[in-house]
Amino acid sequence: MLPLLISSQIREADAWTIKNEPITSTDLMERASKAFVGWFINHFPERNERISIYCGTGNNGGDGLAIARMLHQHKYQYIKVFIARFSDKSTADFDANLQRLHDCGVTHVTINNTEILPDESSSIIIDALLGSGLNKPLNGDYKTLVDYLNSLNKTVVAVDVPTGFFADGEIPQDATVLQADLVITFQQAKINFLLPESKHHINCWEAVNIGINEQYARSLNSPYQYIEEKDVRGMLKHRTRFSNKGTYGHTLIIAGEARTMGAALLCSSAAAYAGSGLTTACIPGSGLTALNSYMPELMAIVRDGDTLPDISWDKFRSIAFGPGLGTDDNALKLFAYVLTNYKKPIVIDADGLNLLAKNNTLWQAIPAGSILTPHMKEFDRLFGDNTSWWARLQTARQQAAERNLYIVLKNDYTITATPEGKLYFNSTSNAAMATGGMGDVLTGILASLLAQGYTSEQACLAGIYIHGKAGDELALPNRMNVVLPSKLAQQLPITMAKLMA
Repeated sequence: MLPLLISSQIREADAWTIKNEPITSTDLMERASKAFVGWFINHFPERNERISIYCGTGNNGGDGLAIARMLHQHKYQYIKVFIARFSDKSTADFDANLQRLHDCGVTHVTINNTEILPDESSSIIIDALLGSGLNKPLNGDYKTLVDYLNSLNKTVVAVDVPTGFFADGEIPQDATVLQADLVITFQQAKINFLLPESKHHINCWEAVNIGINEQYARSLNSPYQYIEEKDVRGMLKHRTRFSNKGTYGHTLIIAGEARTMGAALLCSSAAAYAGSGLTTACIPGSGLTALNSYMPELMAIVRDGDTLPDISWDKFRSIAFGPGLGTDDNALKLFAYVLTNYKKPIVIDADGLNLLAKNNTLWQAIPAGSILTPHMKEFDRLFGDNTSWWARLQTARQQAAERNLYIVLKNDYTITATPEGKLYFNSTSNAAMATGGMGDVLTGILASLLAQGYTSEQACLAGIYIHGKAGDELALPNRMNVVLPSKLAQQLPITMAKLMA
């Protein structure tokens, strides 16, 4: 796992690297700027491009000055440097890089106030004004300058963090932020890059390695972690010779109503494609023909109105409950029946979550280690309204620990909160997957992995990654604008085989 550090921890890791590598702070800045420029010149190779670099007088500004010098050395012909000097303060590393810039023959323009702002003819603006140290909204001259730069509609590339953007913590809804088309950030994504509020300020980001000591970063024990492919490869279990369908468990999917059988079909088929040895769908009798014609490998337990189905609980290694089930009295009665008789972890999704939100007495019966899979609205119905995604992170962490369960908060970077207080961000998926039924497929995958003997945590981390990876394999190489959940379910064995290779 890649630890995601908050701003204060990043400063600690920088200081430790400077002290113990050892390396001077100016040379670490040089290394960071070189990493930025290496990525920049590969994606903006035209040497006649007009580029303006806006620098503050702190270390982010020092990065900007070093970047200007390096771009000049790489024969970029039209580099302009603007220094926003709104106070007399500057850091030693900024001063050192300003002298180096002058020594190589690049001049700069100082902006002392915003009464007169520079004419801007460049097509690209590099933002090196403030960086990651910001802890309050912009005001005064900085706000005026950022508003002006935003009005120009130029391509903006931010150094580490866009000016006005909080690397972590709650972002004020009315915050002024320099809108970045691209952020080239140092060492790791900042946590707020992975939350939906960032879409208003950041189009895309790229993390470049600057050599911060990874062992020390891990020792800081950040609760925020980023899942990488190597982590999932290490979790997946290969199928072995002399195994059989019983080896890989029996999954029960309790889902679907007459008008919502699609949810049951998608969830059940995903469980089978993800490797469950046997998969049974508990569905209304009206859906039996659809189930048999959709996927004959699936078995069925028929539900009949308000009569509880006869379920041999010991047969099943995992249960998923909720997709397309409805929230009427029969569904509530069925949920209580499951919770009374089944004590292993279960996966609760969709209408199962809605039933929980309406019936607080159900909480005490949920087995330890169970997995809840809410989207944002379901999450807030379960745990109360949250004013921001940062607040949801803290709520998820608290609730998972207090209730001894796993909360899968679905989003672009789906987040798993664990009973141990960790928050794991997934690194796969794409916008083509934003279509109805995709959550039903994820629920089936999670239940399938539980049936195969994965722990709840492994099922969450590996299942979410595989789900997103299958969507990436369908969408990105084929330039597909939409990935259908049924196609993604069929992709699962291929994706898993590649990861296990």
